[in-house]
Amino acid sequence: MSDSKETLLSQTDSSDPPPAYDANPPQRNALPRPPPLTIPILNDLRNRRVILASSSPRRRQIMSLLGLPKLEIIPSNAAEDFPKTMEPFEYVLATATKKAQTVYEQEILNEEKGEPGLILAADTIVVDTTSGTILEKPRSEAHHLTMLKTLRNNRDHKVFTAMAAMAPLASARQPGYALETAIEESTVRFDTEVTDELILAYVRTREGVDKAGGYGLQGLGSILVEKIDGSHDNVIGLPLRSALRLMEKVLAKADDDDDDQLPGDDDESGEEEE
Repeated sequence: MSDSKETLLSQTDSSDPPPAYDANPPQRNALPRPPPLTIPILNDLRNRRVILASSSPRRRQIMSLLGLPKLEIIPSNAAEDFPKTMEPFEYVLATATKKAQTVYEQEILNEEKGEPGLILAADTIVVDTTSGTILEKPRSEAHHLTMLKTLRNNRDHKVFTAMAAMAPLASARQPGYALETAIEESTVRFDTEVTDELILAYVRTREGVDKAGGYGLQGLGSILVEKIDGSHDNVIGLPLRSALRLMEKVLAKADDDDDDQLPGDDDESGEEEE
């Protein structure tokens, strides 16, 4: 099995040096788009301004499968500076929520396009379950090699994706929006027969330089993986089934708030009618 994997990766070798770790990653071709689903939540969203608060091309490709004509990509500029000493669940959820809130505050007063109908943000982390360490993107080739060898030697690791969805309320109630969050967890098992030579060959493709954990399941990185327990697209960066359920939940919450508003709720308290 290892020989066949090494043969496949050897076909990607080039006499040219691989790109630097601070270079922009190569652009990938978008996934082919199937006919749009006709379900109530998507029919509703097609009439709304929907924002994906992410610069990830993988998340953009996955979201494009929903066929939302008004989908916009507006990455959050919020600093991802929560301490890595936080529990993984807390860290990834706090980061995703901060991304969503930052873009919401930026776009809610957009006079040109109008307020967004829904904002979805996500954050994905890879966790070394042996040490409990949150793995970031590789900083150098040496760091990349060490990271992947550690994942192989430990065999199993966890991938968490947190999502935060926000929708504005039509009422004047504070805080002015509905917020719902969800976390998806997958366990990834690396193939222990993967050799150091295969890892080096993969690292030199530079496919994994912009990915937490240093590999891309949707590409050549799948050659390192033996099996996955849980959602595959969660490992890629956006579990679509959970995201769709979350968007449906936050819109229902926003609509329920509007329905619950009683006549006269907007009247200022303490004032008498003249």
